[in-house]
Amino acid sequence: MATLVCFHAHPDDEAIATGGVMAKAAAEGHRVVLVVATRGEVGEVAPGFLAPGEQLWERRVAEVTTAASILGVERLEFLGYRDSGMVDTPDNDHPSSFWQAEIEDAAGKLAAILEEEHADALTVYDDFGVYGHPDHIQVHRVGVRAAELAGTPRVYEATMDQDEMRSRLQEALRERTNPEMVEMAEGMMADGGPHLGVPAVRITTRVDVSAFVGRKREALAAHASQVPADSWWLTSPEEMFAQMFGMEYFIRRGAVSGTTEHGLGL
Repeated sequence: MATLVCFHAHPDDEAIATGGVMAKAAAEGHRVVLVVATRGEVGEVAPGFLAPGEQLWERRVAEVTTAASILGVERLEFLGYRDSGMVDTPDNDHPSSFWQAEIEDAAGKLAAILEEEHADALTVYDDFGVYGHPDHIQVHRVGVRAAELAGTPRVYEATMDQDEMRSRLQEALRERTNPEMVEMAEGMMADGGPHLGVPAVRITTRVDVSAFVGRKREALAAHASQVPADSWWLTSPEEMFAQMFGMEYFIRRGAVSGTTEHGLGL
């Protein structure tokens, strides 16, 4: 059996970007390891959500621990950096933020885990961090370097199919049957969007995780501080959720042009 290491920026990213491949790998008997760069200190919650004296990072650590168990993760580690917040916010400049971390130092920490686990495959994000979040971009930079240091043979950049998403959003705007979908589509299509993911031609690996979308949705629900129970993620019809999130997309680093894969080589 193989070992898959998934490297993410914040608690809840793992369920959104790679929840399907993690659950699939675990179900197939592979070892799944989750490494999270930060504890999500800068997330936002509604007033009164946290218990008196409870820190947000404490809740988010508990949530990702639950989500990891749901997805079949056997080892969960944190690199120990602080959440850098959204782009161009003061949190980007905090000396302990992941965005301010020295690449070699952070990569060395991750490489140590990769070596301990004899990792066969590592997932990071694409070079834009899927949507431009500083910590996501840093995951790409640190993860790629860590794989070089550890000699990890297969590195997959989690991303989204920009062309397919544009098609789905345009369809939602034409049909206008779901108000929440319409609102989301209008926001994402503003200024020529969607501004996330990459064109389809860059994607090498499409993994069908439709058999595991229930597990993926359950893991998302574990992140109640970031994914409210009344959110579209958790209230949309099962068929719609499966249609939107039943496929996960990756770019395999070093793959020759025109590569088409349907798994992570485990």
